[in-house]
Amino acid sequence: MTKRQFIKGNLFILITGILFATSCSQNDPTKYVDPNIGGVAPLLTTKTPTVHRPNSMVRVFPVTEPGLNDRFLSDKIYGFALNMPAYRMGHVSELMPYHGEVHTDRNTTAAFYDHDLEEVHPWYHKVLLEEPDIITEWTTTERAVLYRFDFSEKNSNHIILRTRGNSHIKINDNTISGWEEFQNTRQYFFIESNLPAMESGFIQSDEFQAEISEISGKELIAFYSFAKLETPVELRIGISYISSEQARQNLTNETKSKSFEDIKQEGYQIWKNALGKIRVEGGTERQKRIFYTSLYRSHERMVNISEEGKYYSGYDRKVHKSDSRPFYVDDWLWDTFRSLHPLGLILHPEKEADMVQSYIRMYEQDGWMPGFPQFYGDFPAMIGFHSAALVWDTYQKGIQNFDVEKAYEGLKKNAMEGTMLPWRTGPMCSLDSFYLENGWYPALEEGEEETVSEVHSFEKRQAVALTLEHSYDDWCLAQLAKALNKHSDYEYFMERSQNYRNVYNPETGFMSPKKANGEWVPDFDPQLSGGIGSRMYFAENNSWIWTFNVLHDIDGLIVLMGGEETFVNRLDRLFNQPTEIAKWQFMGQFPDATGLHGMFPAGNEPAFHVPYLYNYAGQPWKTQYRIRQVMDLWFDDSPLGLSGDEDGGSMCSWYVLSAMGFYPVTPGTGIYAIGSPFFEKVEIDLPNGKIFTIKADNNSNRNKYIQSAKLNGQEINRPWLTHNEIMNGGVFKLEMGERANKNWGTDTDWYWENAIK
Repeated sequence: MTKRQFIKGNLFILITGILFATSCSQNDPTKYVDPNIGGVAPLLTTKTPTVHRPNSMVRVFPVTEPGLNDRFLSDKIYGFALNMPAYRMGHVSELMPYHGEVHTDRNTTAAFYDHDLEEVHPWYHKVLLEEPDIITEWTTTERAVLYRFDFSEKNSNHIILRTRGNSHIKINDNTISGWEEFQNTRQYFFIESNLPAMESGFIQSDEFQAEISEISGKELIAFYSFAKLETPVELRIGISYISSEQARQNLTNETKSKSFEDIKQEGYQIWKNALGKIRVEGGTERQKRIFYTSLYRSHERMVNISEEGKYYSGYDRKVHKSDSRPFYVDDWLWDTFRSLHPLGLILHPEKEADMVQSYIRMYEQDGWMPGFPQFYGDFPAMIGFHSAALVWDTYQKGIQNFDVEKAYEGLKKNAMEGTMLPWRTGPMCSLDSFYLENGWYPALEEGEEETVSEVHSFEKRQAVALTLEHSYDDWCLAQLAKALNKHSDYEYFMERSQNYRNVYNPETGFMSPKKANGEWVPDFDPQLSGGIGSRMYFAENNSWIWTFNVLHDIDGLIVLMGGEETFVNRLDRLFNQPTEIAKWQFMGQFPDATGLHGMFPAGNEPAFHVPYLYNYAGQPWKTQYRIRQVMDLWFDDSPLGLSGDEDGGSMCSWYVLSAMGFYPVTPGTGIYAIGSPFFEKVEIDLPNGKIFTIKADNNSNRNKYIQSAKLNGQEINRPWLTHNEIMNGGVFKLEMGERANKNWGTDTDWYWENAIK
């Protein structure tokens, strides 16, 4: 097929697709999804256009220029992934079609491609490899991926399979099976071709090895060669973490007699249903593209790795029976507790219950409640033990289909015996013992040599952020203890939840590092002290943003700062504070603080809740102003459309919730702060069959301010909704205007009376 034929065919598909969408599917949300959004990072990590099904084990994508993290900028494809076992941690094994002489060098077999000629959806991806003139398409099921290669030349065509780590491959007629190790765990595969190969075997030192059928080692290359092709070559691949035979069974179970087009259509319908749980009207086409792409990205993790009623656990390296309940892995709780899991508790709470139960199983198998579970075991990262937030937020929202006593056992063990050190896991060290006795994590002066060997050489102590994060986690644990009638535990953890006060310096008004002797670290600069990412004292950001990270006791923080007026002034200053050094120098020190808006980093997770804090000080109109400003400025529908590290749904779920008009500032209270919805109408299909509707009359980019609000016909003057109010269904009606109504939403007493204490 020539390039002209490819373009002509794509134009036909595009035109017929537009006609179909216009005549039959005006409300099809999938047409707004562009997986290439975020393909160029503002500074650090980027997004991959991933084909998968919601929360599924198999996630695939084209492998682009090695080392070029901005994947959208790559003009060559080097291979096609068999799977991504752990989010943002690379792929395991890859395929590559090519034509002509046999080569093993990846640079030689890499093929040019053009984004203008690709078709990409959550369920299907198609590219033209221009130099070898090969059309490549792929689609997935839960545990399998189907690749289809249409070679323009009929002879001298090859498909090679490359592994990177320790591997084993076996070729048998038209099948290839084997495994590759990743993080000391094996991913098994079973590949089946629809056409017989003219020749198959292995390539070593650029030589065919067709006389052997099995090989082991690292960086292996297997091949299929085809001649006299009349139809595309289709490779169907089953994936398993249990065995090659289970991979074959997964493939059989999920593809059976279905054609490529059948599975593609099935994937489309699954995504249409998943994204269609939220319907929006009004707003701009740009806002809809950002919104529905964000909703798609909110279904990437956690992932279900159960296979026919069993699963492999990287926590004890064993295969377990899972009854009828799936086992989920791949989470990043430092940020997913903030908005990804809360969004899931609205859209699919039973799935969230299974995720919590999966955490409990991990604890039973490993002895610690993990924070960053992968399929190969826990990946200790960041700070806090936000499994406490996940468990309590789920439980208090009435989703209690999990072993809560066992969950509490694991959480308490983490709180009483586990280390708080950044990027570490396991038992306590001397710094943790100091924290339990004194109530703050001791900091060093800048330039002072580290004395505790367990401290990560790059991540440092992050002493102030640790104190703040664990204060919130202890509050969550206290609430769970109270619900389980563990009253002495409740009192103990509630007292610990106030430890954040120990690192608030009233002289400066900032959360500040305190030494072991109780003295403040001298000459502390809340903007620049602490080294790269201010990691001596904070996590990725400086004290300007971390000072507002008291999620569980906002009224206490307001009092510490001197009252509502001072609190609001500090928020205003945050959004307008200039850098003390040149911006390029500042970003060099704080590469995670992307989307920098004054000292507010729109692209980093500890900032997500901050625009909503005006609600708590009686000025919700400023929340409405800020949230519209931040979302419109720092999110877009282009490859440059994400303001920071997305982290598998964390940032995108923040956008989804905020665009609908509310956000859970404090997971665990069951209360959402109201912002300013982007759309005139939002309908959320709830799992109980009810619908919650947000109507924003006269809404526009200009009319962003709430003039009045009614919930099911009753006037309300509070800038909050409860989880129960949403889940009971009904209509939340807003009147919007271009000038702020500074009298609406000023009933702050409602929050202090209704929030969980």
